[in-house]
Amino acid sequence: MSAPSGLLAVRPRLNPLAIMNMCVGFFGIQIGFGLQNANTSRIFQTLGAEVDSLAILWIAAPLTGLLVQPIVGYLSDRTWTPLGRRRPYFLVGAILTSLALIAMPNSPTLWFAAAMLWIMDASINITMEPFRAFVGDLLPDEQRTAGYAMQSFFIGTGAVFASCLPWILSSLGVASVAPEGVTPDSVRWAYYIGAACLLTAVLWTVISTREYSPEQVAAFDAQPALPGQAADGEQGPARSVRSYVVGGLVWAVLGALGFIGVAVTGLEKELYILSGGIGAFGLLQILVGTLHAAKTPNGVTEIIDDVFRMPVTMRGLAVVQFFSWFALFAMWIYTTAAVTTVHYGTTDTGSAAWNAGADWVGVLFGIYNGVAALAAFAIPVLARRAGRKGAHAINLVLGGLGLIGIALIRDPALLWIPMIGVGFAWASILSMPYAILSGAVPGRKMGVYMGIFNIFIVLPQLLAATLLGLTLRHLFAGEAIWALVIGGVSFFVAALCALFVREPATVASPAVASPS
Repeated sequence: MSAPSGLLAVRPRLNPLAIMNMCVGFFGIQIGFGLQNANTSRIFQTLGAEVDSLAILWIAAPLTGLLVQPIVGYLSDRTWTPLGRRRPYFLVGAILTSLALIAMPNSPTLWFAAAMLWIMDASINITMEPFRAFVGDLLPDEQRTAGYAMQSFFIGTGAVFASCLPWILSSLGVASVAPEGVTPDSVRWAYYIGAACLLTAVLWTVISTREYSPEQVAAFDAQPALPGQAADGEQGPARSVRSYVVGGLVWAVLGALGFIGVAVTGLEKELYILSGGIGAFGLLQILVGTLHAAKTPNGVTEIIDDVFRMPVTMRGLAVVQFFSWFALFAMWIYTTAAVTTVHYGTTDTGSAAWNAGADWVGVLFGIYNGVAALAAFAIPVLARRAGRKGAHAINLVLGGLGLIGIALIRDPALLWIPMIGVGFAWASILSMPYAILSGAVPGRKMGVYMGIFNIFIVLPQLLAATLLGLTLRHLFAGEAIWALVIGGVSFFVAALCALFVREPATVASPAVASPS
């Protein structure tokens, strides 16, 4: 690729091939996520997990993302190596994820599988977080919708491949039924193939894409903001030491009271995690306040400062993300249990009917991801007509209709129909919020804010993991299908909130060029 001459004031437009190359790695990343989302509950149930304990076993994933993504984002903002700014994280995370994918289906016990999920999710997050900032680093604002839509395309195609792999292998004669407590060969080989594809795809992006130099990025970020354009000054005011300490004490007390309440009342132990998280956030605020008072700030204080100084646009998007991802996690955790019970009439994980239902769920997940891959081309067109937030709201409504449709349809052969709505919502969730966000945060903090944005993906998963099982047991007689209805309603709430997000203005950029 040729380098642009001089230090341009704004990011130049890139050609379609360059945009494609920077996004190919997401094909591999989503293979990892696709295998995880479609098969983790299956592996857990094969190893003896009860349906109402599935949510708590998934707790590793959100906790890992909560810790890893802001830290990796903060570090990648400050990393400059011969390999670039973000690409070292792509490579390291891909290698670790591939190793975890190989180990996961060979888990001898339930808790070993849960530990592998933790390691796998940490590794995927190391790779994925810088990919989100990568588009913001390299593309001007008017190309970011197309850039994130291209990521959605590769995410969709990767997930289709991953979701259908066990079913394809079963069709080719690889065993899909195994002795009790053993993961079927079709699932194990799907994970092995996925590991190889993930590493190859990420290497494609690492080799084919170049990043801007520190001097070029500094020149881009030095451009004065136009009216309505996001800039450093759009961050909220700095938080005082007193606010940190007082706020931290409130959160810590609430967490302690919740912990005591669970112990006294004998409520489900999942609530210990929720109470512990609230208390830990309080203690973290007190620590940050103490460090500021002692005038010894560090990376932790800067990340927490940025959390409380989020731009207005990001605050609105955070609410939309919360309800959107709560719906998604409800679907990922409970669809296998819901479909095998309601549509195939069995809870016996060793039966042919149960495994046929689980395989069909993999196909259904492949269908919604395939729809998402195609919808990625339609989303930029819809955004030009309805605006980014309007387009996102429309797609979220389609997702809500899709999840509720699963509960209403009783013929499993027709379940592909609601997957169309879910596919449009998924494509939009993967692109539109990031396209809006990347123009609303300071360029020099693109990585850390993309990582902080992940908090609002993690929080709903923590709530889903701690409260959904409790809700199903006490209000819906343990019937997993109701989790999908709850998810549909959550999509509708997210769509309504999307209409109130403030969008930043866009800025024109010069003709096509490439990073050095």
